[in-house]
Amino acid sequence: MEIYYVLPKEINMNSGIAIRKIEPADNEALAKIIRDSLEEFGAVKPGTVYFDETTDILSEVFRAPGSCYFVVTVHGQVAGGAGIFPTKNLPNSTCELVKLYLAPIARGKGLGKLLMQKCEEAARVEGYENIYLETMPELKIAIPMYEKMDYQYLDKAMGNSGHTGCDIWMYKKL
Repeated sequence: MEIYYVLPKEINMNSGIAIRKIEPADNEALAKIIRDSLEEFGAVKPGTVYFDETTDILSEVFRAPGSCYFVVTVHGQVAGGAGIFPTKNLPNSTCELVKLYLAPIARGKGLGKLLMQKCEEAARVEGYENIYLETMPELKIAIPMYEKMDYQYLDKAMGNSGHTGCDIWMYKKL
């Protein structure tokens, strides 16, 4: 069965936008948005979330202590999401910003920034002092947003996300 995300042609930022925690019913739409985005930007490669089996069960993954995932909806339809996760081998004071993806119609509207702010707020509530992320050059529209949000470049990966296809690493003190 093929899943489609159907959003209005234009997003009115004054109405119809909601950010909430992930629910099991969101799994298929989010997996489609993530994989479609990676295809769109030519980033379908081994060692990325595209091939990660957990992409299909995000609501289960984000039951882990110290994690949470937020979904942005437009008029009730899933338009993307982002989360924080206590990735293996990161310092206890650091979480990872993970799986920030938006459907094309939801980009350029400030929704990615809102999701990042929500994730940073959740990280503080969870007691984290730092937030780390991994990305790749193909996701060129996200990198300037990270820079504007005060993420600094690192020379090497932290922790063990398993996403060896990512070769840009960034870090921020909360």
